[in-house]
Amino acid sequence: MPITKFITIESTAVPLPIENIDTDQIIPARFLKATTRDGFGNNLFRDWRFDKNDQPKDNFVLNNPTYTGSILVAGKNFGSGSSREHAAWAIYDYGFKVVVSSFFADIFKNNALNNGLLPVQVSEKFLAKIFSAVNNDAKTKFRIDLVSQEITIINSGEKESFEINPYKKECLINGYEDIDFLLSLKEKIIEYEKKR
Repeated sequence: MPITKFITIESTAVPLPIENIDTDQIIPARFLKATTRDGFGNNLFRDWRFDKNDQPKDNFVLNNPTYTGSILVAGKNFGSGSSREHAAWAIYDYGFKVVVSSFFADIFKNNALNNGLLPVQVSEKFLAKIFSAVNNDAKTKFRIDLVSQEITIINSGEKESFEINPYKKECLINGYEDIDFLLSLKEKIIEYEKKR
């Protein structure tokens, strides 16, 4: 699953106003047997999405056709628990390109950035505005501009800045994994070596 370039995205959002969502809830341990990144989206939030008979639970937001989009908006402290990279794989494979929260666990945040998924950390006040906007109108769109590092509620024009590691920002904008970044510097490395 190659990482796609991320510059700006405009999309509706899927609200998941639950705090302390850990990686075992994102992708239960029993689904970690595969060695490639593909297919994990099928089991994203598996125990919340499906009952014991593998039937979709009507009351879970991913089963509600009212809410769509490539932005997942979650409560505070998203991605806590074990360090499994599969959590980021599952979210990305499902189709989300951005997760918005007021706080991310550090390991999840790094795993997300390494796999093309943008974690946008906003203030609790702005997160509440996002949830309110989606609850009032599920078709509300948001713009995430990685270059300017801003998230905007398009209807109201309200916006907030977010932080991102400059190296990871460059990788996302160019669709680079770490090795791709090194390869992009190949000519500079060769030139440097010639001068030594």
